[in-house]
Amino acid sequence: MSDFEVNLFYELIIGDLMNRKYSVVDAFFTAQEIELFRANLKLKRELSSFKKAAIGNNENEQIVEEIRGDSILWLDQTEPDEVEKMYFDKVNDFILYVNRTCYLGLQGGEFHYACYPPGTFYKRHLDIFHSDTRRTLSMVLYLNDEHWNPSWGGELAIYLQDENANEKQEIIHALPGRLVIFDSKALEHEVKMVNHTRYSITGWLKTR
Repeated sequence: MSDFEVNLFYELIIGDLMNRKYSVVDAFFTAQEIELFRANLKLKRELSSFKKAAIGNNENEQIVEEIRGDSILWLDQTEPDEVEKMYFDKVNDFILYVNRTCYLGLQGGEFHYACYPPGTFYKRHLDIFHSDTRRTLSMVLYLNDEHWNPSWGGELAIYLQDENANEKQEIIHALPGRLVIFDSKALEHEVKMVNHTRYSITGWLKTR
């Protein structure tokens, strides 16, 4: 590892994940990149068919709007456009760094654009399935409009336990450009009611 350079920004994220199982960062991507991602999502939404998101996986998938109300479009990492390539390049750089420093054995990920219309939400859940536990780290990058107001809802609520084993919620506002990374296997979470259309790229870093 003679050519290895410590990335202090990545180290802060790793430290958060080790100490509390989640990290919130507001400068993982530049403001210009966020603008491009947001414009790309909106263009894809106009030109492509976003589909109602389901719960479950494989043959167990079902759409249950009482649990989850977003619409999604999966990103194809094998054929990304120029804007999506910028996203994947940065995420893959982070994967390489984490694998070299934490030996997680991440083997890439899966990602989709997500759109929550007003009045939708996603009830409390874990990001892994009984039949597939490869998801290791969850990632949500908010692409909301530049003048997003926290009163518009769509907060991410992460459920934690304090030192006395009492449950508490960590509320994370969906500010544009904010990236939340958390332990897929350990942290239950939910998306609170959305009062203004909420955009993101959501995905999971997975092991073999």
